[in-house]
Amino acid sequence: MKESMMNLKTCVDPSGQFIYGIHQPGFEVRNLRTSDETGTLGIDETGAAVENRASFPSGTVAVDPADRVFEIPNAFPFRGATFIAKSWADKKAAHPETIRLPEPPAMSLGAVLAKWVPVSENNDHCLEEMFAALPEPIQLATAVNSTDPDDLVRLANLSCRLIFNADDDHPIGLGFKTLPDDRQKPDIIHPALFKAVANNPYLPDAYKKAMVLRPGIQGPNEIVGEWHEKAGDGHVYEYLRKNSYIPWGHYAANMADDAVRYRIRDLTLADIAGMRHLYYQRTYVRMADQLDVEVTATGHSLTGHELEPLRQAVQQALSSRKPPHPPVFNRTLWGWNFGFDYAPSHYRLHASHQQVHQQYALLPETVETGFNSCPEWSSYGCGDLVETFIQKYRQETGQSFFDCYLKAIDTNQRMDGDKNRPGSLIVYQDDRVRLFVPKAQTSQWELQLITRMPVGNILEADTATRNSLNRGIYVAVQVLAALGARLITSIEFPKRFDAPDLTQRLLYAFLPRLPYSPGAFSEAQLRWINGHYPEDFADACRNQVAQLSL
Repeated sequence: MKESMMNLKTCVDPSGQFIYGIHQPGFEVRNLRTSDETGTLGIDETGAAVENRASFPSGTVAVDPADRVFEIPNAFPFRGATFIAKSWADKKAAHPETIRLPEPPAMSLGAVLAKWVPVSENNDHCLEEMFAALPEPIQLATAVNSTDPDDLVRLANLSCRLIFNADDDHPIGLGFKTLPDDRQKPDIIHPALFKAVANNPYLPDAYKKAMVLRPGIQGPNEIVGEWHEKAGDGHVYEYLRKNSYIPWGHYAANMADDAVRYRIRDLTLADIAGMRHLYYQRTYVRMADQLDVEVTATGHSLTGHELEPLRQAVQQALSSRKPPHPPVFNRTLWGWNFGFDYAPSHYRLHASHQQVHQQYALLPETVETGFNSCPEWSSYGCGDLVETFIQKYRQETGQSFFDCYLKAIDTNQRMDGDKNRPGSLIVYQDDRVRLFVPKAQTSQWELQLITRMPVGNILEADTATRNSLNRGIYVAVQVLAALGARLITSIEFPKRFDAPDLTQRLLYAFLPRLPYSPGAFSEAQLRWINGHYPEDFADACRNQVAQLSL
């Protein structure tokens, strides 16, 4: 590897090819053991003893050759490196149909318990008492995994105080309790069980609405935007999160209570477009206010025809505003946590909550430090890491990183050298965006979406590009869900609005969480362990794209 590339630590060579390392280890290990604890482990099917002698070798242990391992630096060095064990990946290449997760099995705890309940008119009451007597870990496991609405209704009634319609016993709301400061709070008896059961898609919609979906039920978060599908049931609310873990607040575009979307397969392209419309609209309006650009619309959502002229006016105002008067907020933050899971041990396995929702904010350019020696510094945004790297890439290679990256994707070749198997990383593309499998995946099923033109943020994205981004996001999550992913984190890497580099591309990463890849000491070091070749995963994804209606 060239010296400059060694410094850059990226898999994207200036020639427009992917480069990576191949470990072919062979070594000897000095034996320092002091005792032999040999013995019998058990017996095989013939009755012969199975011994553990292989665990107690004599003398030096020779490992020649060990399994070959590919080391692929991430395209972006700040995201670490991916390691692919060849023996694992070869098995997946021979059977690419195994790159998927099975559907969760149907489960009804009530049906199991009913086998031990005498048949009588009090069956339901007996089952309710048995559910109430269950240890908490079993209640939580049932709340997350049951596919029986009756199970979930019993658990919902244990988790909170519900108010029912006298006519049909349907829940119409929650009971509230008054706190010492006179604030009213939902009477949630068992918070962990409440969250677990409320996130289960099989809970009847009436319970979902009463427990978590009706506006205001999760607190007095103001609704400051709304989108309605012209022809269909799509409906999205934009909630303001004032006291947010994201400084200066953030916004959440949630599917409304009359448009229940708990599964990716229930989500339409129009739903994605609606949530994204609110993101584009809020960003353009906030930037317009900051730059003294007139916004005539108040009290209603901007149409697509109104959105584009506003974007252009903001861009014009931004380009004419020179230092020392940069914008106070100059970057976007966008993300989407889809899916929920709760372990019986109370470990929360994903950061999502009820309904499909996307979160977004504007980030300030600087933050005060409180130190006289350095009164302020640049506020953090993950897109800045991309900017810093591509500047260094150009300095050391003389090339535009994203031009080289897109070329490397186009000219990709398999690491195993098998020309009879699929070699493309591209999953889906149109004239403006490309959805692909990164050569070095940081999640075993990671996908990335990139703008093919020099568009670095949503302020630079015209109507056609925004539509392509919406469609690309929709394809990405539908494909991953079709393969069995149930927990997906999506993030955006945007360019600063006032960044001088015109070559930075807007990039999205889709990161499924897999049951056999929880994240441990390797991942904490940014060492991502993979069991398949990226080309085989891309092929599995393309097979799912072919079944979508776009």
